[in-house]
Amino acid sequence: MAVSSKIEDFIERSSWIRRMFEEGARLKAEHGAENVYDLSLGNPNLEPPLEFKQLLADLAVDQRPGLHGYMPNAGLPEARAAVAAGLSTEQEMEVPPENVVMTVGAGGGLNVVFKAILDPGDEVIVPRPYFVEYDFYVDNHGGSLKTVAAGPDFALDPEAIRAAIGPRTRAVLINSPNNPTGRVYDEQSLLQLGRVLEEAWVSTGRVIYLVADEPYRKIVYDGVSVPPVMPLYANTIVVSSHSKDLSLAGERIGYVGVSPQSSDVSRLMAGLILANRILGFVNAPAIAQRAAARLQGITVDLSPYARNRRALYQGLTDMGYEVPMPDGAFYLFPKAPGGDDLAFVKRLQEELVLAVPGRGFGEPGYFRLSYAVPYETVEGALPIFARARTESTG
Repeated sequence: MAVSSKIEDFIERSSWIRRMFEEGARLKAEHGAENVYDLSLGNPNLEPPLEFKQLLADLAVDQRPGLHGYMPNAGLPEARAAVAAGLSTEQEMEVPPENVVMTVGAGGGLNVVFKAILDPGDEVIVPRPYFVEYDFYVDNHGGSLKTVAAGPDFALDPEAIRAAIGPRTRAVLINSPNNPTGRVYDEQSLLQLGRVLEEAWVSTGRVIYLVADEPYRKIVYDGVSVPPVMPLYANTIVVSSHSKDLSLAGERIGYVGVSPQSSDVSRLMAGLILANRILGFVNAPAIAQRAAARLQGITVDLSPYARNRRALYQGLTDMGYEVPMPDGAFYLFPKAPGGDDLAFVKRLQEELVLAVPGRGFGEPGYFRLSYAVPYETVEGALPIFARARTESTG
């Protein structure tokens, strides 16, 4: 066997998102990209802000020595300071630069966190549906993922999390706005979750971390805001990136921020910084860190996403699809007509519409659509959704 048995198994279970991406590439080569309606991949299709491109031009001609050399493992001081200032505003509490580690995207950040906090056999609880790579990130560091059902319309259910907490629980992982549902967890639910974790901490004598994965925090609509999590529970770790809010997915720039109220925060930071180094990331790219330092508070124009969201939601609901209106991110998560998500996605594929089956997010019976696409893709796909639903429901 060319690879380990574990990786062989992971290949079979690997992301449906990537599978659909590869299928999309095949169909585009066969039929022409303009004839394929690809709603499968959460790849921001908006260009980064003009300020980013101007900044790149400035950095390209900057002759100061040492700009491209090694740096402290936690990241460039100016990047940590700028991110800490932004986090302090978002979280409504003072987060010092010493509590920030610059990472290789949010995916890198989550691996750094789990490397630092998990012992073999520890559990991480996550509500369903969830970003499937979480399974692999947790397994990378000897842990196991334990999923719990969400509430109505994919709301956070703190009582389901309470019931899932056991002696090996080390963290609860939440993602708001959520991929794949677009749901933003409300402050009352987060406050209740904080109380659940406080009680579990007291009863078990073991710190349980709340890990908030927030790369979509600034991608919200209709006046929705994402509540801060750090004031609601002391042992909170926020992980984020600029892949979505600045459309810099390919630059792999992210960060981990730790609540100043966290238990033994200096030791936790030492563990995160060491994990950043020994996992092989060492540092997020220097140019991307300098860009992040100077682009805090800037976000891409969300109006194209908002237009696509409204058109796709309205079109699908008018046809009779069951789908909650997403608060944020750039996804819809409709119920699959007929109940079989894989069969329905295959039916769409016959007419060159690409979607991701809900089982790829731990929630069979649904499918995910990404509206980070040209408006013409939404327009072209809607008639096909109408035909597919009619055929699937008789």
